[in-house]
Amino acid sequence: MSGRALLDRYRASLSGLARKSRLRALSGRAGLDFASNDYLGLAGSKRMADAVATALANGTPVGATGSRLLRGNDPEHEALEAKAASFFGAERALFFGGGYVANFAVLTTLPQKGDLIVLDELIHASAHEGARAGRAEVVEARHNDANAVEDAVKTWRADGGTGRAWIITESLYSMDGDRAPLDDLAAVADRHDAFLFVDEAHATGVYGPDGRGLAHHLEGRDNVVVLHTCGKALGASGALVTAPALLCDYLVNRCRPFIYATAPSPLMAVASATALDIVGDEPDRRDQLARLVKLAGEKAGTLGFAPSGSQILPIIIGDNARAMQLAEALQARGFDVRGIRPPTVPEGTARLRISLTLNVGEEDLAALFDALSEECSR
Repeated sequence: MSGRALLDRYRASLSGLARKSRLRALSGRAGLDFASNDYLGLAGSKRMADAVATALANGTPVGATGSRLLRGNDPEHEALEAKAASFFGAERALFFGGGYVANFAVLTTLPQKGDLIVLDELIHASAHEGARAGRAEVVEARHNDANAVEDAVKTWRADGGTGRAWIITESLYSMDGDRAPLDDLAAVADRHDAFLFVDEAHATGVYGPDGRGLAHHLEGRDNVVVLHTCGKALGASGALVTAPALLCDYLVNRCRPFIYATAPSPLMAVASATALDIVGDEPDRRDQLARLVKLAGEKAGTLGFAPSGSQILPIIIGDNARAMQLAEALQARGFDVRGIRPPTVPEGTARLRISLTLNVGEEDLAALFDALSEECSR
């Protein structure tokens, strides 16, 4: 195929997305923050900035310059991992460059050939990609349905499956803002000698004692692996996998995305470690966010939209074009609200994803819903 023909194929694909109102484009930050995952407002934290500045002044390098197994293993990485293991109550922690790569890394490394991965149907794309790139068999289960998960494991066993089952869930779902039945899933894992892998991306720092997440009471068990991202409520970047020490050792030795990637910046390790201190020291941040969640739920209810009970509030519109029109109208009025369309969410559920952060106040939130009411009535 010639270069021109190949470009024409890509052009046709983009045109098809445009016809479905699914064409994406990059846009910068503008307006009040109702779009980011900076739930606790830590990305602009002076305490974190000062910690990074101090580390730089003391000689911490900007870049790791190599993989962790070569020259890229810095004291800051190890200090963060030790702090995280203690904070979350796990035997050990391992620092990755981001949540996507961490999900992909775990699911392409720990489940083995002959094992079964049971994915919640609405789990993040990184988990889907990692599971399907790995060696285990993969099935999906109905969203937040522990019985469906157990049925999938039983069916696999009845069909001759002899390996280990892996149950994969988010604790708080990024597009619906709802919570997984973690205790029920843990019970399924226990009954079937399975592993439970919990992605706490949107719960870390926000929920649980001292912000330790919704799966805090499961950490430290020998059949539980947890992912904590550092780029959302913790305001930095990277991700921490907490697990039994043996599994972390296995990842260090067998996980290609860990072995062959340049290590995260040591400065991000400093920032993330400081963020863990902040979420432990400053519970008022979580209290303030909880007040915003309550108010947003009340405002959404008056407009006929269901509250999610979390800092992620989906306003389901349905039609792709209408969702994007509403998002653009709100952005023009100074509110950074983004429209979310398939394939990120199921067909027919295009939505506004309202993200609540401490970068806005109660007056800002009230103004947003006033604007939303006006735009929806047009």
